[in-house]
Formats: sequence, structure tokens, C-alpha cells
Amino acid sequence: MHLSETQQKIDAGVKFAIAQAIERHRRLGESISIWQDGKVVTLTADQIPPMNSGASQFCKNT
Repeated sequence: MHLSETQQKIDAGVKFAIAQAIERHRRLGESISIWQDGKVVTLTADQIPPMNSGASQFCKNT
């Protein structure tokens, strides 16, 4: 699927905002729930990777 330049900017902004929210949860010691392998999985703050080392895995296109 081809996205326009505006759509690409929106997509990047949303992904960045999600990554920041995940990182905030990690820093504050709060858990998050994600969809993984067809089910909801809750990760503790210790299980959330730091933003610069893989948090983008939670923002992949599905």
C-alpha cells in the first residue's frame, strides 16, 4: 500500500507517540498490555525494552 507524504508523516508521528508512551510507562514502573501472538499479554515495566533498544517492536504495522 502506498501512503502519501502526509499519511507517512502522520504514521511516523503516531508511532513516535506510542513509543514515547511505552517508554513513559517503563520509566514510571507501570505495566502495559499488548497484543502478541493472537492474545493480550501484560508486560511489567521490567519487561518493556528501553525506547532506543526495541520499543518500536510494539509499533509495527499489522
